[in-house]
Amino acid sequence: MSYVPRESVFKNGDSIFKVTLLAARRAIELNDGAQKLIETTTKKFSTIALEEIGQGKVRYKIKDKKA
Repeated sequence: MSYVPRESVFKNGDSIFKVTLLAARRAIELNDGAQKLIETTTKKFSTIALEEIGQGKVRYKIKDKKA
């Protein structure tokens, strides 16, 4: 089983809720056939997604709310 250090995922002071949503969405993309952005030995999409976030390959973008 792979271990993704919490410090690598939250190094930018991100919210656990935002990271959870980002990882879930990225894992779905990987499950649907998206290419991995990193080299890894794990086959679990959720772990791959967290590793990609930890290495800064996947980020979230906050949309501006317009009234």
